[in-house]
Order: sequence, then C-alpha cells, then structure tokens
Amino acid sequence: MPQLVQVKIADGIATLMMNRPEARNALSLELIVAMNEAVEQIGKQAKSGSDNVRVMILAGAGKVFCAGMDLKGVLHDPKAMGEMLRGLSMFLRRVRRLPIPTIARVQGAAVGGGCGLMVVTDFAFTHAEAKVGYPEVDLGVCPAVVAPWLIKKIGPGRARAMLLAGGTMTGKAGFEAGLASHLVNEKELEAATLQLANSLVKGGPHAMAVTKQWLNELDGSMEEAPFEKAAELSAQVIAGEEAQSRLRAILR
Repeated sequence: MPQLVQVKIADGIATLMMNRPEARNALSLELIVAMNEAVEQIGKQAKSGSDNVRVMILAGAGKVFCAGMDLKGVLHDPKAMGEMLRGLSMFLRRVRRLPIPTIARVQGAAVGGGCGLMVVTDFAFTHAEAKVGYPEVDLGVCPAVVAPWLIKKIGPGRARAMLLAGGTMTGKAGFEAGLASHLVNEKELEAATLQLANSLVKGGPHAMAVTKQWLNELDGSMEEAPFEKAAELSAQVIAGEEAQSRLRAILR
C-alpha cells in the first residue's frame, strides 16, 4: 500500500505531498493523521536551525490538489467525522505556525477543506482552469474550520459573501478574489512554485522565523480557542439531520 503522504527534502525545500491521487487527494481520517505527523516532523527540523528545511511546499499527487473532505467512509459515524475535522483544524494551525515560508501548489481543484489548505499557506500558486471554493453550505455543512483562515486571507466581508454563497469558481476568479497569490500557466505550475521556493531559501532563517511569528501574533493565528470552537461547530452541524440527508443523497 503506497504511503498516504510523501515528504521529500532537497536544497532546503521540503515537499509534503498528499498521495491519494485515485481519490483526488480527498481528506480521509487516515490521510489527515499522516499529514499531521509529516508536518510535525518538518516543523521539528525547521526549528532545529538546520539548513535542511527552509521552505515547505504543500502539494497533491495526480491531477487534483485536494477535493476536500472524504466523508463517504464516515457518513454514519459522527465520532469519526469529528476526529477528521479536529485533525484538519490542527493541521492548518501547524502549517500556519511553521517558522519557514509555506507554498501551496494547486492543480486541478482545491475545494472545501482543500481550499482551506490553499489559503492557510503564505503563498499559493494555481492556474486559470482550476476549480476552487467552498461549497459546504450547499451540502448542509458548516465551513467553520476553514472560515478563520479565509477571513485572514481575504478579509471578513469578502469571506462572508464567499462562504454564505457556497459554490466554486475558476482558479482565475479565485486568484482575483485573493485565494491565491500567483496565477500561472498549468504547465508552468511546478517550475514557478519551485522558483519562488528557491528564492525564499536565500532569506535569513532567523529573520524569516521572527517575521512569521510576529505576523501570526498580529492576525490571531497563535490563538487556540477560535480554532477549537470551529472544529466543534463543524462537527455538530455535519452530524445533524440536514447535513446527513443531503450527504446521503449525494454520496450514496
């Protein structure tokens, strides 16, 4: 069985690759656990002061970056759904709090929780034809886990409109809305992401770490209570009849 997460480190750049291409890298409980373990190890190496890890790229194997939460296997198990949401919330916090720059490389689609992965990083590359956004309310699900990060990314007004409207948009529209920092040709996505990573590696590691820490303190990324509440809110809503009936109709 292939590893759900692959980590490669070269030239100061750690690439954390979600490896469920057959499922469009949908976030199963097992994948989320593996992602948390991987980012924790990357964080330890980054904090050690070693030049081995100076930048992290978050990527997805195959044609799709991340299709969102994989709820089919846990549809009738509220406890497992709660574990998934809490695990995703923890992963997002760990990525944000890494003392090194982070880049999301988004091909194909970044939907729901996948779009949360896209906006939590310091930089995000995508292409015009990608599909991005937050369709949670369409499914009777509350996007509470991703909401804090979207607000920090594009501001409360635009985030409110986006999350309440639901649906998805093109990568070009997502870039224009502020979800991504860079829009490139799909064929150039990997090369362009690597070019930025190589540039960031040249920055002063102490200055970068202190700057990131200060930015995180300024925007509230170091707080715990809002993110814990977000996971509980999402878990409560997804366990309710409205969400369950809509998800059963879609996932059956």
